[in-house]
Amino acid sequence: MEQQKVLSIKDLNRYIRMKLDSDVVLSDVWIRGEISNFTHHSSGHMYFTLKDESSRIRAIMFGSHNQKLPFIPKEGAMVIARGNVTVYERDGQYQFYANHMQPDGIGSLYLAYEQLKKKLEEEGLFAYEHKQTLPAYPKTIGVITSPTGAAVRDIMITLQRRYPQVNIMLYPVLVQGKGAAPSIVKAITAMNKLAEADVLIVGRGGGSLEELWAFNEEVVAKAIYRSKIPIISAVGHETDFTIADFVSDLRAATPTAAAELAVPVATEIKSQIQQRERQLRQALRQRVQRYRQRLSSLQRSPVLVHPKRSVLQYTERLDRLHQQFTRSIQSRVKFNREQQSRVYHSLLRFNPKEQIAAAKKNGDASHRQLQLAMQSILKSNQSQLGSSMRQLDALSPLKVMSRGYSLVYDEQEQHLIKSVKDVQLGDVMKIKVNDGQLDCQVWAIKEEEQGHGEGKGN
Repeated sequence: MEQQKVLSIKDLNRYIRMKLDSDVVLSDVWIRGEISNFTHHSSGHMYFTLKDESSRIRAIMFGSHNQKLPFIPKEGAMVIARGNVTVYERDGQYQFYANHMQPDGIGSLYLAYEQLKKKLEEEGLFAYEHKQTLPAYPKTIGVITSPTGAAVRDIMITLQRRYPQVNIMLYPVLVQGKGAAPSIVKAITAMNKLAEADVLIVGRGGGSLEELWAFNEEVVAKAIYRSKIPIISAVGHETDFTIADFVSDLRAATPTAAAELAVPVATEIKSQIQQRERQLRQALRQRVQRYRQRLSSLQRSPVLVHPKRSVLQYTERLDRLHQQFTRSIQSRVKFNREQQSRVYHSLLRFNPKEQIAAAKKNGDASHRQLQLAMQSILKSNQSQLGSSMRQLDALSPLKVMSRGYSLVYDEQEQHLIKSVKDVQLGDVMKIKVNDGQLDCQVWAIKEEEQGHGEGKGN
C-alpha cells in the first residue's frame, strides 16, 4: 500500500492560501454587506465583519487603505467593499482584506466608475504622451457647459478679468440627466469641426456622483480623447474627480481655476512688455552713447583731421617700398646670373667626352694591373703546386713499394695485415706489390719473440 504524505497544519493552511491567492475572481472582488463587530485599532487598522441576511465573513482594512476613505465606517452601516480573499495561516480562517469601501447608497455607481476607469486606463486614454500643450496666448476660448449655471458665469468673469482681448465661444449643453452625455459629445465634435477655438473648457459646477455622472460616461471620455483642440476639464469642486479629468489634457479643480489656466493675466503681460520696453530703451541708449563716443574718437583721428598729410605719408612709404622692391629684384637677377655662370663652368668641367676618355684611360691601366697581378698569382700557385707534388710523391706508398716493400690485405681488402695475430692458417690474403697484386694462402705462421729475434713455428 502506497504511503500517503502527511501535511502539517501550517503546510495545509499555506497550501489553501496559495490556492486562494492564485484565484482570479478572489484576487479582486466586490462585495456588499453590513458592518458589525467594528474595531478601529490604535495601529490604524480596521477589524470588522461583513454580513448579509444569510452569511458573514471576517474582514480587515489596513491603515494605508482606510486613510483614503471619504467617510467614517460605523457599526451597522451598509457598504460595498473591494479587496481580495485569502487565508490567515495562523488561525486557518479565510477572511476578506478590503482596500476600498463606499457606502452602499452610491456603491453601484462607484463600482461602474472604477471599472470604466480601469478599462480606459488600460486602453491608454490617460497616457501622458497623449496630452496636448495649451497655447500660451490663445485668441479664442471655447466653453462647453450649461448656459444657466454658476460655472459659466465664473468662467466668463474670470476670462474677461484676466485676458479681456480673448474671444469666447459658448456652446450650451446639458450637464446633467439622460441626454447630457450625447450633448457634451456633440459640442466637442462641433467645436473641433469649426476649428476656431484654441482651447476648450468642458465642465460644470459641483454636485453628487449622480449629478456629475455625464462626465463619467465612456462616450464623453472618447470624445475628449479624440479632440484635436486641447481640453481643460473643470467638473465639480476640488475634491471631485471624474473620468473626464483623467482623459483631458489638463484638469482644473474648479471652473474658475480652468479659466485661470486657459489664459494669462493681461496686466502681467502688459507689465512684462513695459519692463522689456524699458530694458530695450536702456540698451538702445547705451549703444547710441557708445557709437557717439566712437564717432567722436574717429573725428579726432589724425587721418580725418589731416587726410592729405596721411596720404603723403603713405605715398612716401610707397616710394620706399618701390625702391626696396627694385633693389631686391636687381640683387636677385645678379645672384641668378652668377649662379648660372657657376653651373655652366661646372658643366664644362664635367664634359661627357672628357669623362669617357678619362674613364677609358683608367680602365686600360686597371686592365694591365689586373693581368700582371693574375700572372704573379699564377706563377706563385704553380711553384706551390710543384713543391706539394714532390712532397706527396715522397710520401706515396707506391714510392715505398718501388723499393721492394709490399702491402698485405685480408681477402676482402678491407683490413691491412700488420701482425701475425691478424691471420690464421689457411686464410687467403692479397699482397700488393709495385707492379700488381698476388693472391696467397697462409701455410705457416712464425712469430718472432720480442727482444730475441727468434721465431716460433706453428
